[in-house]
Amino acid sequence: MKIFNINFTKKDIRIVILVLISSFMFSISMNNFIKTGNLYPAGYAGISRLISQILYSYFNIYISFSLIFMTLNVITTIFVFNNLGKKFAIYSIIWYTSSTFFTSVLPSSSITDDLLLISIFGGILNGIAISIALRNNASSGGTDFIAVYMSTKYNKPMFNSMMTLNVCILLIAGYLFGWDKALYSIIYQFTSTQVINSLHNRYKLTNLFIITEKSKEVADAFYATCRHGITKINVEGKHSKRSKTLLFSTINSYQLEDVINAIKKADPSVFISISQSERVIGNYYQKPLE
Repeated sequence: MKIFNINFTKKDIRIVILVLISSFMFSISMNNFIKTGNLYPAGYAGISRLISQILYSYFNIYISFSLIFMTLNVITTIFVFNNLGKKFAIYSIIWYTSSTFFTSVLPSSSITDDLLLISIFGGILNGIAISIALRNNASSGGTDFIAVYMSTKYNKPMFNSMMTLNVCILLIAGYLFGWDKALYSIIYQFTSTQVINSLHNRYKLTNLFIITEKSKEVADAFYATCRHGITKINVEGKHSKRSKTLLFSTINSYQLEDVINAIKKADPSVFISISQSERVIGNYYQKPLE
């Protein structure tokens, strides 16, 4: 099926379901942790709530959170649609539209009065929700759009950088409306960011050192699984005196399990050493967002 000249398959139905689950979880976090704890969410949600509260408190003008939130997201979505991926933009629209709906219709109930527990467990739930969206070619919109764009451009995770922007938003909220809730909101956002960094590994890089006697079979299996270059070095076992081949490559961490399974199938006796790569400089292929 084609929409806007974009091909959609049965796989996309599964992705949409996961995106809806993600937005539902986010709405639970918003209604049962953020709202009941009177905290400030991060990103465009935080900016929207701050603008709405400033307009009402200082100018007696009421503009709903949802209207400001949707307006900011629409502006950013236009940029993303042209610069990242069309499916990514569409899935993200589904996410922030459904999350706005779920947030409006789901009841708000207090799970606990302990603000520290609200900050930590609300942040964990929010981080899991955002990670589900990111792992399925979507985002929560807003500053996540910016983080994904910067991560794609520089090929490294940028969500910690967005944390700095979010802290600035929360500090402004603290200055205007009280420090206690703003500081708890920083704990909430820090927890959420760490969960995202832990679960979302699209821009994390992994080095593979592969020692094998079946270099052609292993290399073919590698190429069939991921589109990265591989370096071949002839080596010799110190004690066995047997000639072997060292294959080296850097891949995305989310590709790791598929690559290992393919290599072990090609050579069950292969030896693989895995290490994390801080960054790469030079020609490195990053699969673009759809």
